[in-house]
Amino acid sequence: MASEKNKMGLVGLTTIVTVNMMGSGIIMLPASLAQTGAISLLSWIVTAIGAMCIAYAFAKCGMYCNRDGGMSAYADEAHGKSAFFIASYTYYVCLVISAVAIAVSAAGYLVPFFPWIKTTPYHTFIAVVGILVVTMVANFWGPKLTGQISAVTVWGIIIPVVGLSIAGWFWFKPEVFAEAWNPHQDTTVTAISSGIALTLWAFLGIESAGANSGAVENPEKNVPLACMLATSFTAIVYIASTSVIQGIIPNEELAKSDAPFGLVYTYMFNETVGQVITALAVIACIGSLLGWQFTNAQVSKAAADIRLFPKVFGEVTKSNAPIKGMLIMLGLELLLAIMTISPNLVSQFNILLNLAVFINMVPYILSLTGLEVILRKQNLSAKEYKTGAAIGTFAVLYSIYGVYACGQSAVFYGAILTLLGYIFYGFIAARDTKSGSVA
Repeated sequence: MASEKNKMGLVGLTTIVTVNMMGSGIIMLPASLAQTGAISLLSWIVTAIGAMCIAYAFAKCGMYCNRDGGMSAYADEAHGKSAFFIASYTYYVCLVISAVAIAVSAAGYLVPFFPWIKTTPYHTFIAVVGILVVTMVANFWGPKLTGQISAVTVWGIIIPVVGLSIAGWFWFKPEVFAEAWNPHQDTTVTAISSGIALTLWAFLGIESAGANSGAVENPEKNVPLACMLATSFTAIVYIASTSVIQGIIPNEELAKSDAPFGLVYTYMFNETVGQVITALAVIACIGSLLGWQFTNAQVSKAAADIRLFPKVFGEVTKSNAPIKGMLIMLGLELLLAIMTISPNLVSQFNILLNLAVFINMVPYILSLTGLEVILRKQNLSAKEYKTGAAIGTFAVLYSIYGVYACGQSAVFYGAILTLLGYIFYGFIAARDTKSGSVA
């Protein structure tokens, strides 16, 4: 166990959580949200509140449940072994979908440099495949290289987004923002719901908030506080950057953009600056994708180590890389890329995003409903228990609202994917059941 003087303080933990959340999730959202209009700003506000409740609940889970498995272990506390498997399985599926969505984002930002990518859906597919293969192969050299690359490349999107949030207001035009407010004349409730899944996507990764509690000074105080501060800061940056961009670029043009942050810097400065920002976004996407590919390989390896996934996912090389599991994951990603080919990059991104958000809400709901059990096992004051239970319940309700906001298509296909997991678990449960001979 680390000595107190070697432990991380509040500022360090807040920085880590912020970087984990911001990643590349924001880079296509201005174009997606522009299809609803600037009224989607209200979705950010609702999501920010929900995300802070989720962050707080996961921080409490991480503080008081030290079992391996993260969300899966929290789910097990309330629902048993099957929930451990389903949480692991759906999180794995979510990361596969997310990887393809990030690759689509990267392809969109590559279009200014390689226009052929957008000439046909098949050219787009080739670009997405190339990005997925390159980032997967880079993980073959083990976690050390992956960590070093991801730690640097993530700033390629964080710096431009934060910079836009601060400096972009000098180019902001209230009349452009006003024209973009509600171009389709949707009701407020409809407009908010249409943007919930999109904005929730940008906060995915919040589930890792309490993972570092063992290396933090005064974790009972600092872990929840860091989660709330990081989520609040991230929400402010997201809201500011998407608001200012909608007051610079006309809504109709923004909604069609494959590289919205590159476009806004072109408006603010010139095409050269826009291309530099676009290149940084591509680098950030590739680094983020590298990290997601690695994370998913580790999720499946951890599940294989406790015999919940096939043992092939747990086999590693001398570099500690589960290459066989990665190749299986790559195959699934390529299959999904084929199934979601679209002539419009933003449309393909939105399809994948909605499906990923729905699938990710399954382990969220399973694990967050384990919070009360986890709290009950601790010697906590009645006030702390009631506060944690109340915020956790609101986090679950918001997650259910996130499911609703994903739309019928995402819920339909996501439910089928989730139910398929129970088939796999049936074989696992049968394998571990002691019985007599089988004829």
